Amino acid sequence: MASNKLGPCCYRAAVQNHTTPASLLSALRPQNQDRLYDFYRELRRADELYWDRHLDAWVATSYAVVSSTASDPRFSSVRYPDIEAVSEELRPLAQVLSRQMLYNDAPDHARLRSLLSKAFTPRAVAMLRDRISDAVDQIITPAAMTGRLDIVADLARPLPLAVICDLLGVPEQDRPALSSWSDPIAAAIGSSRLDAEDSRAASRSMQHMLVYLRELLTRKDVPPAPHTLRALLAIGLDDADQDFDELLANCALLLIAGHETTTHFIGNAALALLRHPQAANQLRSRVDLIPAAVEELLRYDSPVQLMLRRARHDLDLAGRSITAGQPVLLVCGAANRDPAAFPDPDRLDFHRPGGRHLAFGYGPHFCLGAALARLEGTLVLEALLTRLPDWRLDGTSPRWQRSLNFRGLTNLEIAFTPSSDDR
Repeated sequence: MASNKLGPCCYRAAVQNHTTPASLLSALRPQNQDRLYDFYRELRRADELYWDRHLDAWVATSYAVVSSTASDPRFSSVRYPDIEAVSEELRPLAQVLSRQMLYNDAPDHARLRSLLSKAFTPRAVAMLRDRISDAVDQIITPAAMTGRLDIVADLARPLPLAVICDLLGVPEQDRPALSSWSDPIAAAIGSSRLDAEDSRAASRSMQHMLVYLRELLTRKDVPPAPHTLRALLAIGLDDADQDFDELLANCALLLIAGHETTTHFIGNAALALLRHPQAANQLRSRVDLIPAAVEELLRYDSPVQLMLRRARHDLDLAGRSITAGQPVLLVCGAANRDPAAFPDPDRLDFHRPGGRHLAFGYGPHFCLGAALARLEGTLVLEALLTRLPDWRLDGTSPRWQRSLNFRGLTNLEIAFTPSSDDR
């Protein structure tokens, strides 16, 4: 985070008539993990935009401030404005992340996004439906006969990884390695405090991933399968104007974001339905509501909780004076529970009118893979609800990953009546 701090007098003036909120870091406390949205409510009620001295950043919690800032050209999405200021252990990872479209502004952002957008057109995503359905079936069918399933370990983790690896053209035998490299990178992206060893592990993993992707995209002995990203990119690989390292960095982004966030969404959505059996029963009787339920569940417990922006110059935001370079953490998880945007926000309502949730971001950086994540979520929820009709928590308490940026479970074990043939 930037080190620009407001002086005590300036800060007191900025937050007069408000109760100074707790640090956002308190969200990581075990007692706040399962009551995260109660904690956010307390932050938002205290102040919709405040300076968090523990994070050296502004924290925005209201829908109005989060959504407007996310698309405001006065703010930058660059995560590491000064690579040399990053620790030596983390610097190799920071250099790669700085080439990714997520952490770039116009015009570079649009150029980078266009490299990969062909793989996520409505037609391209629709062509993956049968593959995703088959992958879900391969997991649910044997599980249905056992009466037990860890939704995170057995379903939410392997399924999105298989889908994104199919899209990239990654052979099945190579996928465990990619998953193992992805975990420390995602942990680094989602952490505000990294020790030297975690930073080194994340940087090493990214280098391993880039070496692998370079070999995958340039291999000549095995032609790319049709409709994979490798096939789509083949035309551009001989383009002298194409920065290949930049291309590799953005393929790594797709690989990590393409399965980490969908993994978290599936687990979060399943837990919400397990805790709201009436809502689950509603979907069992009205499977046509599942696409709408996906949107509501994304709002209700978003897999991505934060977006980062930096002020390009001195400016005013929501009555506060923001100094050039200061970061603003946009808490989209809190914004998605803002009653000003979503009446009765703590209730699951599959008929909720209007209101655009921020689970996929907002503005130019809206998630490129949103349609794919929605399709995966729809097919998974339909299978769980219709093929495991009496599913329930097996008594093992779900545990949350420790991350400010990502909201996801480490486990979600369920039990149900076994079936010899559930189809």
